[in-house]
Amino acid sequence: MIKRLTFIITLFLSLTALAQETDTIYNPKIDYNSPRKYELGGVTVSGTRHVENNVLIQMSGLRAGAQIEVPGEKVTKAVKKLYKQGLFSDVKITASKLIDKKIYLNIFLQERPRLSEVNYNGTSKSETSKLEERLNLRKGNTVTDNVITTIKTIVGNYFKEKGFYNVDVNVLQRDDPNQENSVILDINMDRNNKIKIKNIFIEGNGALSDNKVKKAIKSSKEKRFKNFLKSSKYIEEKWNEDKLGLITKYNEKGYRDALIVSDSVEQVSEDRVNLYLKLKEGNQYFFNDITWVGNTVYTSFDLKRVLKIQKGDVYNQTYLQERLRDDDDAVSNLYLDKGYLFFNVNPIEKVIGQDSINIEMRMVEGKQATIDRVNIVGNTKTHEHVARRELYTYPGELFSKSDIIRSVRELAQLGHFDPETINPDIDPHPESGTVDITYELTEKANDQIELSGGWGAGMIIGTVGLRFSNFSIRNIFNKEAWSPLPTGDGQTLSIRAQTNGSYYNSYSLSFTEPWLGGKKPTSLSTSIYYSQQSGFSRSAYGRYAGFSNVDTDQSQKIFGASVGLARRLKWPDDYFSLYNEVSYQNFRLKNWAYYLISDGTSNNFSFTTTLSRSSIDNPLYTRRGSSFSLSLKFTPPYSLFEDLDYSRASDDEKYKWIEYHKWVFKGKMYSGLLPKNDKLVLYTGAEFGYLGYYDKDKRSPFEGFEVGGDGMSGYSMYGSDNIGVRGYENGSLTPIQPNGRRLGGNIYSKLTTEVRYPLSLSQSATIYALAFAEAGNAWYDFEDYQPFNLKRSAGVGLRIFLPMFGLLGIDWAYGFDEANQAGQNGSQFHFVIGQQF
Repeated sequence: MIKRLTFIITLFLSLTALAQETDTIYNPKIDYNSPRKYELGGVTVSGTRHVENNVLIQMSGLRAGAQIEVPGEKVTKAVKKLYKQGLFSDVKITASKLIDKKIYLNIFLQERPRLSEVNYNGTSKSETSKLEERLNLRKGNTVTDNVITTIKTIVGNYFKEKGFYNVDVNVLQRDDPNQENSVILDINMDRNNKIKIKNIFIEGNGALSDNKVKKAIKSSKEKRFKNFLKSSKYIEEKWNEDKLGLITKYNEKGYRDALIVSDSVEQVSEDRVNLYLKLKEGNQYFFNDITWVGNTVYTSFDLKRVLKIQKGDVYNQTYLQERLRDDDDAVSNLYLDKGYLFFNVNPIEKVIGQDSINIEMRMVEGKQATIDRVNIVGNTKTHEHVARRELYTYPGELFSKSDIIRSVRELAQLGHFDPETINPDIDPHPESGTVDITYELTEKANDQIELSGGWGAGMIIGTVGLRFSNFSIRNIFNKEAWSPLPTGDGQTLSIRAQTNGSYYNSYSLSFTEPWLGGKKPTSLSTSIYYSQQSGFSRSAYGRYAGFSNVDTDQSQKIFGASVGLARRLKWPDDYFSLYNEVSYQNFRLKNWAYYLISDGTSNNFSFTTTLSRSSIDNPLYTRRGSSFSLSLKFTPPYSLFEDLDYSRASDDEKYKWIEYHKWVFKGKMYSGLLPKNDKLVLYTGAEFGYLGYYDKDKRSPFEGFEVGGDGMSGYSMYGSDNIGVRGYENGSLTPIQPNGRRLGGNIYSKLTTEVRYPLSLSQSATIYALAFAEAGNAWYDFEDYQPFNLKRSAGVGLRIFLPMFGLLGIDWAYGFDEANQAGQNGSQFHFVIGQQF
């Protein structure tokens, strides 16, 4: 009994002690007024959902096993470190367990709310999109006071850039009922009135009048009627740019010491400000002596001649830099074209007297750089040899800036790469005297498909065409190269078919190899085509209503083929090329009243030679350069060998083999209208054509010029050249007989002037608008030729180049002069497919 009682008492005392010990471990009583040292047994984290506990413990700086004083500096620092992260709204560190001298701490963290949704109030769709891009607010981001402040700043700056300086931005934060610890941000914006410039007051100017100073201020304009096409918004960033531009303008006038003493902005009403500008112009300076130091390659006389600055010229630092470095014929280009890539010139100024400046050109010519590597990257579709053979830069040759510019032009002319993104990367190595050149290319789709219905000659014409501009005929039997067609060798294959059903059918096939043999730029062009056309029997139901009936007693059938070779020339310069062609056409006419003859079979065996020069920089949107061509197409002079009186001969005898000589000149020039912006382009063009004969009684019934309209017949009209003159109906300027029957144009002249501006130059679409003035006419014989009697027109238009469909466009033009028949001039719309005027 005593043993049992002793056991029970012992057990009770043990359980009591254990209970006391457990209470001591999990509910430690710590006197925070009396710091004590402990060994940190461990750290736990509670209250978090989005951050790993181990990361948070590491952030706190608390390490298990370390000696720690509670309360003490390490605990305080841990709280501050966690607060500093900006992720938490509340941080608490408490003792969770105490065993002897080991203390266990718990870090309680209250996470800041997370972003679940953003609403923009007071903005348009486009403005919302731009603000989203700038703010970059992502779902799940922590919302802090700093985030709210940043939103207000970015939104305010965005509207200030648009002239709204009184914008009110209010960011409201509300709990998301669907997500725990998440908030919705409502960004409310009231832009109020734009701030505009009422007056600009100028003080201290003498050399430039107030009007000239205000004109030099490009972006900040007074609210005046004369400035109705210009912005009068006050934008601080633009105003600062304008002040720098004004000083530059003074410097260009020789006032190198000009400065802005002070400027201020005064708000005179809720939406108006006055700007005050105080200037100090200083003296006007002039160039005095210009000396050259360190030049050995070129003499001082030669350098001064290229510099084009004379003693006594107004001092203009901008012009000096342009003549030294920026212009196409600048001094630096003399050296860069001779391999002196490491060339440098430093103009040192020295003021002489009150208004003169001596310039000492200190030159470091360096040694000539040799090209080491020439790399081509980005040609994912086009084979490298197609791009490389167009380059004018070769390993082992001296570096030349002109050769790089020419290489870029030739790569653009291929049409396989986006001309706006061709970028030659120059990587010089001064220590070895070499340079690596990398041409960075971006492939663009230039194969074209044509599937359309058009209107021509009072009927609907269906067209199906395929043009593969980067074809590879050598891989045509390589199954692996078909993706979907063998491509990459730069060859052109074109297949086209047109039909109106039974009335009209036309088929053509052409192929071009730009580098015949692969070693020289000699191109081979071949084509074959066939067309047949029947006549109409008109009914009494309108002008075109009866055209649905085919008259099989009227027909025209044409078969033709040609082979041509073109090669680049090196003289007079390497922009010239020579093209030679042999062609054959067979005409079979039956009651066809559209030529000088209406029945019979005619053959046209001709030779063509064309001398051309083209230096245009971009075939899609040309900014600079020119293109000229002179072609002669001729047949053998059969009349010299035949003993026949053609004035009495029948049409079958006279035109079995037609003869003629045909001369055509075309010239185009492109130049930028603005000195520092090459987007606005002026295009001028001139054309002249003459169809001659060997015997006046054996004039050619074919190969004349159809002048007027859009230059397209709506269908393939072999046997004549279509010349567009907008503002007139198709062919309406071609000479006719008194009875209205077609006589034909044997001579034509045409002049064109266009101003072009691009709306898009992206790889997916090249779009530009244009305004034009045009004049042209045609004559039957030199006796009728009047070079100044041209039919005038003017209008506007739009061009769109889509890689898949080629060039498309629409023009509206007004023809000012009467055509050959009444009602064929005036307001006209013209559609453009695959051609340029």
